[in-house]
Amino acid sequence: MNLKNDDKPYEYLLILAMLLWGGGWSALKILTLSMPMDIVIFWRFFLMSLSFLPILYFLKKPLTLTRNSLKYIAGSALLNIAFMIFSFLGIKYGLAGAGSVIITTFSPIMTFLLVAILFKNKLSTRQYFGLLLGLVGGYILLQLNDFSLFLNSSNIYFLLCALIWAGVTLLAQHSHKHIHPVHYSFFISLIATFVSFFYAYDTHLGAVFTQGVKFWTALIYLAVLGQTVATTIFFIASGKLGSQRTSSFMFLVPFFALSCAWLILNEPLQLHIIIGGFISMLAVYFINKKQI
Repeated sequence: MNLKNDDKPYEYLLILAMLLWGGGWSALKILTLSMPMDIVIFWRFFLMSLSFLPILYFLKKPLTLTRNSLKYIAGSALLNIAFMIFSFLGIKYGLAGAGSVIITTFSPIMTFLLVAILFKNKLSTRQYFGLLLGLVGGYILLQLNDFSLFLNSSNIYFLLCALIWAGVTLLAQHSHKHIHPVHYSFFISLIATFVSFFYAYDTHLGAVFTQGVKFWTALIYLAVLGQTVATTIFFIASGKLGSQRTSSFMFLVPFFALSCAWLILNEPLQLHIIIGGFISMLAVYFINKKQI
């Protein structure tokens, strides 16, 4: 059996997931301009939990929860809430483009480093070259001519998001030994819904019903397509391909994010975006290329 061809469907699904995540940055920007953070976070996880119900029905696998799986679920749920908080703050006080580039460029690097440190895995020269290309692609995408861009408060939030998502990726990979990926994603969203509710219950949660079509389109997109669908694909792929290879696909998100911002938010699509996106895709190729 050709293992390389067996991996192809997961790689194509990951590209779709990265596209959905890319669009999520435009959706999140719309939401940050409309509602307070605690309200947005609760409704995002609540709708995400609801959207899993038809998936669970068609999956037809009984829900099971063990002590071993619960520790991965609880840890990932808390990390997902932290990621949402920091990304909201970063987008609110900074640039959506900066967030998409910093998070998705540094998260794979942090994942690779965590794996190398925790599990003493050695990376090949080809993989290091791929990571370097990813950095170069991110640099070009955002035109980071001034290193101080990394030191302002909003970009610090984005760097924290990158570290948090590296932890989420590792937890997702090891959770596959104990629970089905779809069940894993559902329980994460369910726990996050309850936790965020207790944080936001004394706010005006019903204020979302005064919002228009643009707000609800952004919220439903972020919760269902950008989270339920994309994140489930990511978790499934991490179990099949490993956290390192899976996280490398995040280099594609900045290109998709900035392209969606051009279409949805009318942000100009410039030559450096096209060049940086192409280099980022080359990074994915070199990190995932099989050794001969």
